[in-house]
Amino acid sequence: MKPIYYICIVLLVAITTSCQEPSQVVTNSNDYVKYLSHNNHQNIDETNKKLNFWNTKIKTDSIQLPAMIAVAGVYSEMFQSTGNIQFLKQAEQVLVKSVKVAAIKKEGYLLALARNYISQHRFKEAKNAAQGAYILNPNASAKMVLFDVSMELGQYNEAKKYLEEIADQSKYNFLIRLAKWNDYKGDLDATIRNMEKAKTIAEQSNKKGLMLWSYTNLADYYGHAGRIKDSYDYYLKTLEIDPSNAYAMKGIAWIIYSYEHNPQEALRIIDAVTESYQSPDYFLLKAEIAEFQKDHLTKKGNLIGYKYAIADKRYGKMYNTYNAMLLAEEYQDFNKALEIAEEEIDNRPTPQSYDLKAHILNLKGEHEKALEIAEKFIIGKTFEPETQYHIAEIYKTNGFQNKVNTIKKELIESAYELGPVLSQKIAKL
Repeated sequence: MKPIYYICIVLLVAITTSCQEPSQVVTNSNDYVKYLSHNNHQNIDETNKKLNFWNTKIKTDSIQLPAMIAVAGVYSEMFQSTGNIQFLKQAEQVLVKSVKVAAIKKEGYLLALARNYISQHRFKEAKNAAQGAYILNPNASAKMVLFDVSMELGQYNEAKKYLEEIADQSKYNFLIRLAKWNDYKGDLDATIRNMEKAKTIAEQSNKKGLMLWSYTNLADYYGHAGRIKDSYDYYLKTLEIDPSNAYAMKGIAWIIYSYEHNPQEALRIIDAVTESYQSPDYFLLKAEIAEFQKDHLTKKGNLIGYKYAIADKRYGKMYNTYNAMLLAEEYQDFNKALEIAEEEIDNRPTPQSYDLKAHILNLKGEHEKALEIAEKFIIGKTFEPETQYHIAEIYKTNGFQNKVNTIKKELIESAYELGPVLSQKIAKL
């Protein structure tokens, strides 16, 4: 054998090992085990009591509207704590009725409805509601929601305008939106810096909702920055306030799976969460972990579970991206996947939506079309690691290996965020 052959073998083994071996362990089951046995029934009982209280008030015409907005808030709270789509839709029904009957301060009900529509990925309807509120009262609250929905729609110039109009470094609601803007621009340091400022304000206010939002977002951003221990600590801080917080538990499970490469423990956490929290994407996470474990039967079972979960028409377009990706990657139903991708582009013409279409076209074998879309709508317009991976794939199928190598270096740094399965594919680019 020639020496160069030995070198290639050594390099291949090194790359493969780096994708498979666990990183430094940062978690400790003693930190979170008490939350695994914490059931959500107490929280649900408390919110049901609030719901019953306000529902009785709706019968009194004089305070009907305040009661209705309170009921909508409780339904939204129940959706956040259970993941049950029924509650989000019930909140919508109450808010739609509130908008119809409100004679004064209608803008507040319109903004609440806009936020509900954003949660349902009904972004155009959300923008219409927010614009209606802005016409009635062009205050900071309306501008904040218009910023939120403009970002979702990929209308970044409009979003920037609203952000500049509410600029105030002492305000929590401005700082969290400035952090989101920085994240969109790819400036992670500024994103974290502004979220840390927002977190300080939230803690000084001692408002549970603001603290939870700050902690979970900081945990996510720290993870993106490779600060895994900080990310873990903030998920734990979230659980100290809200022991049944499914998002924080899922974040810890991801650290254990993606960073520590301990799929069994990650699954133990996910199984505990899904006893009281319903969300179709948990099936996809379990399917990914099964793929990492090379357990194809379990992966298939979880994909079937996901399919049955999203059969509920009330989800609407909330899972369009996941659905299109599955149809293309798992079942090679490219035409149906492209139909959904076109729906997403119509619903929210962001770089990520165009990435979905380009990725599917590339898998379908239409490499030149995929490259054309990438160059026109995606490259230089988003810094999301998964999108960058798709661009690298498109470059590779079009013969631009030099460009692939440049992106590959950045993708290796995003291995934690992308997860072990994609990291293994990155090594083969």
